[in-house]
Amino acid sequence: MGGGNRNAKNLPVGADGREWSEGLFGCCSDAGTCIVACFCPCIVYSKVKHRYEHLNAKGYPDPEHGGGVCSSDCMIHGLVSYCGFGFLMQMMQRGSIRARYNIKGGGCGDCCTAFCCTPCELTQESRELEIEEQSYGGKA
Repeated sequence: MGGGNRNAKNLPVGADGREWSEGLFGCCSDAGTCIVACFCPCIVYSKVKHRYEHLNAKGYPDPEHGGGVCSSDCMIHGLVSYCGFGFLMQMMQRGSIRARYNIKGGGCGDCCTAFCCTPCELTQESRELEIEEQSYGGKA
C-alpha cells in the first residue's frame, strides 16, 4: 500500500520499533480532539478508525478527515462503551496503528492505555495519523 512518511519526525527506529511521534500526555497539543474524546470518545474513535482504514486501503488521506459525527462505528463504540467494554475496541485499533507505524509496545500496554487513559490515547492516535497525512503536503 502507498502512504506518506510514516516516520515524519525521523524518530530513531530500533529492532523493536520506534516511539510514538507524540507522548501520551501530549494530548494538549490537540486540545479540541482531547476534549471531544473526554466527553464523546465514540466520535474520536470512529474518526480515527475511518482515517486509518482510508490510509491503509487507498494510500492517501481521507478527504473527509474521518467522515461524519454519527457513523455506525461511533454508534457501536458508544453501545459497547455503555456496557463498559469500549476500551477493547480502542485496544485493537491502537495495535493496528502501532503496526502501521512500527511503534514499540504490545497488547497488554494497549489494553492498559485504552482502559486508563482514553482521551489521551485517542488523541495520540489521531495525531500519529495526522502527521502522516500532513506529509502529503496538504492540510490534514
